[in-house]
Formats: sequence, structure tokens, C-alpha cells
Amino acid sequence: MQVKDKRILVVGLGKSGAAAALFLEAKGARVTVSDSKPQTQLGGLIPQLLDKGIAVETGVHGERTFRDQDLIVVSPGVPVDAPSLTQARQLGIKIIGEVELASRYLQGKIIAISGSNGKTTTTTLAGEILALAGKKVLVGGNIGTPVIDLVGGSSPEGWNVLEISSFQLETIETFHPAVSVILNITPDHLDRHRTFENYVAAKARIFENETAEDSAVLNADDPACVSVSEGIKPNIFWFSRKKEVPNGAFLRGGSIVWKTSAGETNVLAVADIPLKGSHNVENVLAAVAVGMLAGCAPERIREAVKRFKAVEHRLEFVSRTNGVDYYNDSKATNVDATMKALESFPANIHIILGGKDKGSDYSVLNTLLRQRAKRVYTIGAAAKKIEEQIAGAAPIEHCETLAKAVKSASARAVAGDVVVLAPACASFDQFENYEHRGRVFKEAVFDLVAQPVGGGAR
Repeated sequence: MQVKDKRILVVGLGKSGAAAALFLEAKGARVTVSDSKPQTQLGGLIPQLLDKGIAVETGVHGERTFRDQDLIVVSPGVPVDAPSLTQARQLGIKIIGEVELASRYLQGKIIAISGSNGKTTTTTLAGEILALAGKKVLVGGNIGTPVIDLVGGSSPEGWNVLEISSFQLETIETFHPAVSVILNITPDHLDRHRTFENYVAAKARIFENETAEDSAVLNADDPACVSVSEGIKPNIFWFSRKKEVPNGAFLRGGSIVWKTSAGETNVLAVADIPLKGSHNVENVLAAVAVGMLAGCAPERIREAVKRFKAVEHRLEFVSRTNGVDYYNDSKATNVDATMKALESFPANIHIILGGKDKGSDYSVLNTLLRQRAKRVYTIGAAAKKIEEQIAGAAPIEHCETLAKAVKSASARAVAGDVVVLAPACASFDQFENYEHRGRVFKEAVFDLVAQPVGGGAR
């Protein structure tokens, strides 16, 4: 992709937008960045861009800014149907995302992992499996490192394990994984995609440029995954926690088995999985499939799984104080992820819910709340909606802030109980992102731990 001397606009000054702007400037493009947020909300990125001669527009998307470009690169957080982008499209200006831009330059094979839940855990584990098996591997994407930042370190013989979101898939053109993975598809981001059908269609774009030489790994237990498999070109390898599959990874007699037309291999025992929750068994099944398709030795896969530790903010054990366990699942940003958190503990759960609503139906939590929750603590902008939809399922305490919720839960919890942050919402009403929310939760828990006995925590 030739960008030298081209006028290129990068829309959205998040981590991936800033990385794309710097990459394009280094390639000789004439780069402008536009973000509708005021400069005060954009952190310390702007001086670095200005030092490189990149023009920066903040607080508004100027009509002329969008009109006078050869190419627009849009960040994942910017809706593709934003008025300024719609107008640019009508003028015939090409619009792509940061992942698409990066894929034009990235060397080596791509493993693209998507799904409503479990992406980060599976991507991290897959990367560790390949690395332990001696493969040259880079890990990035929605997991934190922009794909564009991997380009310089990529090589023709290497593997690039990428976590890919529905927002990133909306703006691909030629993005071509050798192995594509969809872990599950449950309602999420409906405030952006508007309908579940649109969301499913965005996820299914991961197969768009694959051929019969490529592989797709799909969840045989997930109806939406089964539906998107129809008519796709890559070879399909299933994974299942509930049944044996003809081609792929499944459970049999306490073991994870890999099966293809060439035969069967016992890869590891389920007891070797160090993570809590049946959803993490599914994540491991998918990662095993990726490892086997990448040519990793089963014993290396087994070793990587046994060594693996829970990813931060994903059902992460924080501390035990006065017999009460605290878990940070701030990455549970949708209802399905919160259901998985509830399913991970048999009973005595104090759960913190709330944040920025994404058009979710919280009433689907009610059965699990009745069975397992002692009390619900609501926070943030979605609190009232949540309280209305879960009324009667468990006692509810309206807390407004996370700090107050932790304090209230600690006062009510007794030895043998668990306190879990699994909000079922986005974080952007009160926090910069889910990581920030998770850190605030952990700090509040550590403050409890530091209190002397009788100092307020029970």
C-alpha cells in the first residue's frame, strides 16, 4: 500500500489511532488526526504527534478536514456510520481501519481470535502455546498492542496472534487470517450495532477473505457460531465442552482430545487447567485447536496450559480477607460474561453490577442471581435499569460508586462468601476503560486488607 505523500486522515486519537498516525508519518504520508473529544481528554499523545509534524484537530470533526483526504483510517471506537464518515464515503474517499492498514504491511501468518467473551484469555494463551513450542510469535490487536505496532517486528516465518473485535472487523477489506477463531456470539454492543443480526454479521466478516487453504475454529455449542459456519470457505475445526466433534477439540473422560481425519491425540487433562469456570475450559479448547493447527507439539501445549495464569481483570483473584474472597472480573462488560462469572461460584456471591449500558437485557441474570447471589450492589449510569430488571431476584443495594460498593459488600460478607466485580456494562460512565475500573476495585480491596481487624471490614 503506497502512502508516501498521500493525504491521510486518522479519525480517533486512542492508542491504535495514535500508533497508526505515527506509522503513516514514518512512511512519508501527510497525516492529520481528528478527534471529537476536547484536548484535555486526550492524554499526553498530542505533543508526540505535533513533534512529528502531524496536524491535530480536537473537539470537532471539521467538514473540510474529512473532504480533503486521499484515505481515512478510522479507530475502532468511532462508529462507521458517523455523519462525517458517511459524507466522506459519498465523496468516494476510501475508509479503512487500523487493523486493515496494518495487515497490508504485516509479515507472517495471522491467527485472528474473536468472540463476545474470552478473546483476551484465549489470545494470550494461544500466544504462550506458540512461544513455548518454539514458534516466532507476536501478540496484539484488541488485547492492548495495536496491530500496526507489530509490523516492524513481524517476519515471513512468524505468527501474529491477534485479538479482533467486531468494531475492528467492520472496517476490513483484505484482512486475511490463516486461522480464524470465533469463541462465542452473544448479545453485546447493541448500542453500536443496533441489532444482534448486525453484530453477528460483523463477527462473521473474519472469514471474508479466507480460502480453502485456511482454517476456522468455531464453538459447536454456540448456536450463532454454528449459523455463521454455513457456506464459509476455510476448513472448519470445532471445539465443544458438551459433545464429541468429528473434527477439532472436545472432552472425553476428563481429557481434551484433538481429532482429525489423521487420528486422535490426547492433549491434556481437564484437571491441568488452572483457571476457574467452565467458560475457561472452552477458551482452553479453542487455544488447543489453534496450537495443533499451528503445528505445536501436544506436550508443549500441555505445559503452556499448566503454566498459564488468569489474565488481569478476567475473574482475577485479588485477595482473601477475613475469609472472604474478592475477584476482579472488570472485563465482564456484557451480560453473558457476567453469567459466566456467576456460574464460576456455587453460592454466597456478592456481585457488583453497573456502568454504561450497552442496550443489554439484564433480566437474563435473574435465575443465576436467585440461585447463587446473596446480594447485588449497583453502580453507575445503568444502575436504575438493572435494578428494575432484576427486582426480586436478590436483595439490591444502590451504591452509585465502586468504592462504596466494595465497602458495603465487605461489611455484609462473612467467611466463605465471595465478592465479585462483574459489571455487565461498559466502564465509560465513571472510568477511562475496564482496566481502570479493575484497578480501582483492586485498590479498594487492598485498602480493606490493610485495615486492622475490627477496623471496618468483616
